Amino acid sequence: MIAAIPQLMFQGAMADAIALWSRAFPDMQVERLDGDDRPTRVRALIAGQPLILFDSPPVHDFGFTPSISLLISCEEAADVDRLAAILDEGGQVFMPLDEYPFSPRYTWVADRFGVSWQIMLAAEGGP
Repeated sequence: MIAAIPQLMFQGAMADAIALWSRAFPDMQVERLDGDDRPTRVRALIAGQPLILFDSPPVHDFGFTPSISLLISCEEAADVDRLAAILDEGGQVFMPLDEYPFSPRYTWVADRFGVSWQIMLAAEGGP
């Protein structure tokens, strides 16, 4: 079996990101992949999407970029609004919460850790 799983690399803020995301996605699952007192690698499941989260000990000259984002498709507009309110706390809004030609309720934000999220109300038959 071959699997492609996105890995997100943090630089000391992984635990804080998990805390924020757990508020946004109460059913988020997190499994430690290392035995350290302070985990540096975890497997997370967010809205059905598996992710590997890694807290890099060395500091790098790069971070996250909005060119790659997690697309969250919601069945209810209230869920779009709730997720947007949590995920953009201290972050950046690229496209404000509004109606767009491709979705009646959509926003594109980066959370305070720089992870980019596109949150949308699913169109009938679409993501």
